[in-house]
Amino acid sequence: MALIVHKYGGTSMGSTERIRNVAKRVAKWARAGHQMVVVPSAMSGETNRLLGLAKDLAPAKPGDAYSRELDMLAATGEQASSALLAIALQAEGMQSVSYAGWQVPIRTNNAYTKARIESIDDVRVRADLAHGKVVIVTGFQGVDDQGNITTLGRGGSDTSAVAVAAAMKAAECMIYTDVDGVYTTDPRVVADARRLTTVSFEEMLEMASMGSKVLQIRSVEFAGKYRVPLRVLSSFTEWDIDINEEAKSGTLITFEEDEKMEQAVVSGIAFNRDEAKISVMGVPDKPGIAAQILGAVADANIEVDMIIQNLSKDGKTDFSFTVNRGEYAKTVDMLKTKVLPSLGAEEVVGDTKICKVSIVGIGMRSHVGIASRMFRVLSEEGINIQMISTSEIKTSVVIDEKYMELAVRALHKAFDLDQPPS
Repeated sequence: MALIVHKYGGTSMGSTERIRNVAKRVAKWARAGHQMVVVPSAMSGETNRLLGLAKDLAPAKPGDAYSRELDMLAATGEQASSALLAIALQAEGMQSVSYAGWQVPIRTNNAYTKARIESIDDVRVRADLAHGKVVIVTGFQGVDDQGNITTLGRGGSDTSAVAVAAAMKAAECMIYTDVDGVYTTDPRVVADARRLTTVSFEEMLEMASMGSKVLQIRSVEFAGKYRVPLRVLSSFTEWDIDINEEAKSGTLITFEEDEKMEQAVVSGIAFNRDEAKISVMGVPDKPGIAAQILGAVADANIEVDMIIQNLSKDGKTDFSFTVNRGEYAKTVDMLKTKVLPSLGAEEVVGDTKICKVSIVGIGMRSHVGIASRMFRVLSEEGINIQMISTSEIKTSVVIDEKYMELAVRALHKAFDLDQPPS
């Protein structure tokens, strides 16, 4: 039989009853002969509760010392859920053991609150598997070279699970969530959204980067880099469902293109509310300005998404880009205090009431006019486009946040995503 990695999200681990059901499901797979490694998230709401306590004691402030303690605190959520799951498995008659990230160890860099995995030592885990144990490894966390606990950022348990699956060359990594797969868009926004039985790695990568919350983008990147078979499925189905049926449910992220993929020009609509636009006005139009602005942003460990530089007029131009809304204030403050004085620019302005909407589809490679069709649909709904970004298989626009749901519904219908594939 195979080595399988299961990952369970916070809602799946949200109560002792749900943890008991997870244990029964994992035990079922283990009794079928599979070697099982399980990566659980913290219980639903626990990470927010812990970080809320820190905020009550002291407002967030920049600096490694504060961020280090946030990681120490936040990491306890996954440690608790991992230990509880091990106890539940033992109650099911299964040998089990839980490990924190630093015990494996999962080595990361020292970028607190959003560290990146550098290596995983699987010797200890393999030894336990060889002795017939189910191994539970905390998601979301690791340890740096100095022995400090680090966390991987929101959704980091997905990345942990895929990284463990890659390191151990697992047959499949199964991501159990509160939804039963990847949909053409969020069913809470479009009631007619359909579940996709398969989606290409490239499409999933674009959908994750464009705002789809099903998988963290870094987990998809890991899966692509190490060719990890990845499946998204629901933890809220009956735990005793036939194992062969369960193994084929949900949505499979595949690395092989087939003829069916070409039939769907657009596979999904992704959106992201957590966007903010920043514009540096009156920038001297000369070589090196973009590098100076974005270099300072990168040095502050802030990720930039869409970028636009306007045409020059009278030797000056406007330079705009988007960042995560949670880093808007930090970015604007940094630009005003550290960059603006040396640029000779006029001012920094911004807008936090924007969102990004994207159409994604591997079939866009071989079809023309898809972007213009998207723009026409938005125009017919009276929605103004502020920024545009394209790649081979996606087109993204920044629009006013208040029009987001209208845009998603209109595009979903215009590209026939409410209809089953032919």
